[in-house]
Amino acid sequence: MSTLADLVPPAWRDALGTAMAAESFAALDTFLTSQWQTASVFPAREKVFEALSRTPPSNVKAVILGQDPYPKAGDANGLAFSVSPGVKTPASLRNVFKGLVIDVGITAPTTGDLSPWADRGVLLLNTVLTVREGEANSHKKQGWEPFTESVLRHVAALPGPIVFFCFGKPAEAMVTKLVDATKHHVLVTPHPSPLNGTAFVDAVAKDTPFSKANALLTSAGRGPIDWSL
Repeated sequence: MSTLADLVPPAWRDALGTAMAAESFAALDTFLTSQWQTASVFPAREKVFEALSRTPPSNVKAVILGQDPYPKAGDANGLAFSVSPGVKTPASLRNVFKGLVIDVGITAPTTGDLSPWADRGVLLLNTVLTVREGEANSHKKQGWEPFTESVLRHVAALPGPIVFFCFGKPAEAMVTKLVDATKHHVLVTPHPSPLNGTAFVDAVAKDTPFSKANALLTSAGRGPIDWSL
């Protein structure tokens, strides 16, 4: 069986070489090897690094940071907040779409598959890239966090400018720790969770982060992001 490092897309390997050589990554590889043998783990092994595969460093225009994959079978597709084609759109993502409709005036998406965003330069990165079925946060603090922080550090070192969307306090804390806000743009909103959805939609309506991001990218000569699906 291939190692976890073998699954990292070639376009990212040089940038993440130090992270992949770390003891925490070796421990993560050992942990996941056991998990894959004894439990149902999402997303599928070949989709674990889908965010990096879809959005190589040279393409990154924006980052949306999530927590960990959806723990229900068939949902997770390796992209933060995204679900596989044909899967019912989760409540948190429906709130994101409500905000988008108000902010940029697109037609409400009928799919929760965000692969087109990733292909257009939106790095849809979870802090933790795997999860056991039915157990949210079950792979937290097993070695993913140092790796994904390394991804963010590399993105923050790119010439950019890049827009970092922080949905909620944990994302804000990680991004503000790693990203120079004088070089890039950090946009903060509440988390779109159904427990907090009204606050998210209200904040987006007031602060218009998606259209603001496009204005910032356009003024830097990088072009806007097409948020339609």
